[in-house]
Amino acid sequence: MKKLALDTGWTVSRLHAPSTAPSLPATIPAMVPGNVHLDLLSARLITDPYLDINEISQDWIGRSAWRYRMAFDWDDHEADRIDLSCLGLDTAARLELNGVLLGETRNMHRSYRFDIREHLKDGRNELIVDFDSAYAHGEAVRSALGSAADIPANYPGPSHLIRKMACNFGWDWGPTVVTSGIWKPIAIESWSKARLSTVRPEITLQGGDGLARLRIEIEWAAEGVDSAALVMSIGGKRSEVRIAQGETHALVECRIDNPQVWWPHGLGDQPLYDLDLHLLGSDGATLDRWQRRVGFRSVRLDTTADEIGSAFTIVVNDVPVFARGANWIPEDCFLPRVTQERYRERIGQARDANINILRVWGGGIYETDAFYEECDAVGIMAWQDFLFACAAYPEDEPVYSEVEAEAREAITRLMPHPSLMLWNGNNENIWGYFDWGWQEVLGNRPWGAGYYLDLLPKLVAEIDPTRPYWPGSPYSGSMEIAPNADEHGCKHIWDVWNEVGYETYRNYVPRFCSEFGWQAPPTYATLTASVREKNRAPASPGVLHHQKATSGNDKLLKGLEDWFPAPESFDDWLFVTQLNQARAISVGVDHMRSHRPTCMGTIVWQLNDCWPVTSWAAVDGAGRKKPLWYALRNSYAPHFLTIQPRGNSLSAVAVNDTTLFWRVPLTVERFDFSGTLLARHSVWRILCDRFEATEISIPKDVATPGDPDREFLRARLGDAEAWWFFEKDMKLQYPQPRFELQAEQTTDGLAVTVTAQSFLRDLCLFADRISPSAEVDDMLVNLMPGESKTFRIKGMSKEAWDDADLSSVVRTANQVAHTPGSVVTEFAGHKSKRIS
Repeated sequence: MKKLALDTGWTVSRLHAPSTAPSLPATIPAMVPGNVHLDLLSARLITDPYLDINEISQDWIGRSAWRYRMAFDWDDHEADRIDLSCLGLDTAARLELNGVLLGETRNMHRSYRFDIREHLKDGRNELIVDFDSAYAHGEAVRSALGSAADIPANYPGPSHLIRKMACNFGWDWGPTVVTSGIWKPIAIESWSKARLSTVRPEITLQGGDGLARLRIEIEWAAEGVDSAALVMSIGGKRSEVRIAQGETHALVECRIDNPQVWWPHGLGDQPLYDLDLHLLGSDGATLDRWQRRVGFRSVRLDTTADEIGSAFTIVVNDVPVFARGANWIPEDCFLPRVTQERYRERIGQARDANINILRVWGGGIYETDAFYEECDAVGIMAWQDFLFACAAYPEDEPVYSEVEAEAREAITRLMPHPSLMLWNGNNENIWGYFDWGWQEVLGNRPWGAGYYLDLLPKLVAEIDPTRPYWPGSPYSGSMEIAPNADEHGCKHIWDVWNEVGYETYRNYVPRFCSEFGWQAPPTYATLTASVREKNRAPASPGVLHHQKATSGNDKLLKGLEDWFPAPESFDDWLFVTQLNQARAISVGVDHMRSHRPTCMGTIVWQLNDCWPVTSWAAVDGAGRKKPLWYALRNSYAPHFLTIQPRGNSLSAVAVNDTTLFWRVPLTVERFDFSGTLLARHSVWRILCDRFEATEISIPKDVATPGDPDREFLRARLGDAEAWWFFEKDMKLQYPQPRFELQAEQTTDGLAVTVTAQSFLRDLCLFADRISPSAEVDDMLVNLMPGESKTFRIKGMSKEAWDDADLSSVVRTANQVAHTPGSVVTEFAGHKSKRIS
């Protein structure tokens, strides 16, 4: 097979647009893969839609129709077949070659192949790809569906009627940037005799062996072609089968003795095997080839009924795994910008935060092979939603056939990846049907249940029988049981944040929580680079535009009640809302992990952002870590200790997510804020077995404060540490924070040692406020008087540190819980600086 990449020489032009659209040049240089927004941005015809409120003035782009055009030379007609291969067209496209219509497409999530041999000319050829506006395409589908289109949707736009990335039309964390373009590679592929149409690898463990089974579909170029052979090699083994001419399906198997097993990180290594498949002609020449890296492992979803309800546990290689997870949204609104390096950085940040699973959310895309390759390499499990989110979906044509074709292709493409653990039918649609008033609106009209309960499970069973399928998130396992029940299936918790404070997390003990979250602004460097107002404030136009949640800023302030006073400055607002986000998620994760094995998973909303925005993310749109990231790293530690209320008492709960037992001394101490030890309880040795939670009741004389406003508990179990405060911050009589700072240059940055002269809670160093590229290794540190902590800051010079105003760089909860006084910081060899 020969391939000619069509990745140069493209132009884009506007076919028609709203009357409010600005004038443009007749043609604009285009990048392929790419999209119209990126082409306009590269040509400096628009400003960055992520800056300020530019998004609003660029709505015309998504409401316009566009033409991509390129010319290429061709003089090779020897192959039996010559195809135009389009891996991704966004979304409603019409393709012409030399004035001949090749076909039309209606799905961003599918690939397409057109036989172009008879339409090619010697010499110059012209290819045109016209894209209709997604809005116009949506109206056409609405007209075709009639009353079947009048169904509920939580967000504006036609995303539930057309097969396009839903969050392109805006979400409560994302802008409305409705894209068009050739977003994945496009190429001419010439081939003879036969080619591999699809390859479906089933990689399983059977006893002590690994079985690689390939189910293959073959396309023949013409009748009367000789037979062919399929040769598979993996792990030093080779298997071959003969294919008679005209046979379109084949099965090839290789059994591997005692293979190295792929594990989620923390439980073992991630060995990958090169799997190589050749399609050979009768003369032994290679007609086609398929290669992937695969891993041997087993996975199942345990939903066994028990005395509580029914389990929801991911079981890998027969080991029940507690899912320490985060939700994943598209990494950029403009998908062609997301490189392998960017995936590597973000997935590396997930692993470094002790996350072991990412849920690919259903309002985005079936993630790329690059995403899954990184998950395979570092041992991050993946949960892939089918692409239905927060809406009812029609089950009539022309939608149904598109859904089926899209799902078949996505399952086939992603099934080689060992990191993929679970297929999920939808995001919140079953919940919406039962609890969001949909039934009254829908009447008897279909709304998507036929996909989630019939079509999709059948397709997974047919195409990828090695993996479990679940109809929805949340879903209880039965349409007769409330979809968001604690006792069954997977749950979303959204009354916390939207309606009530984060203490309410402790009212729930779900079997698995696949969504819960709390908002905060992005880092200072990210926000100030994207909002360039002179007088930034939480409700200033630019800052507020980068807050997409309904009443989001009001909820941020409401969530501070009793914890912190309303912030009086922009800097305090940034710090205290970020701190509160970290606190909220820690409360939820710590509580649910303490109830292992009743609860066997928490998937926080969300890991990443697609642009600079106030959101639920732990890593902001520029890839910078918010305090929440550091909180997740602590709360997701494999050896984890927490103090939790149990009725009218307190318990220390040790959680061991490692493969070895954990046997170390336990100490629980009660102090006042001056550092005076008031009570102590020690256990010479606590045994917490592997994959177990061990609860230790704290004696009342230790757990009961004399003055709850001035006292706290500190527990230590080996290297793990837990803290408990008896009141919310507003009631706590914190001392004024006093500390000494000493900075020393290192080979890659700076080492800053903080020595506490008073009790310090949630000590943070915001290095990005001095240097946007700087990153600190830790945050949210508690220090007793006399204790020290050395922070490592990459990308920072001592000169920059010495010259900085540290008043907004070094922060503690003490500074914002009450009206602060001055805080003196002393630098060895430097003049003192005053911060408050």
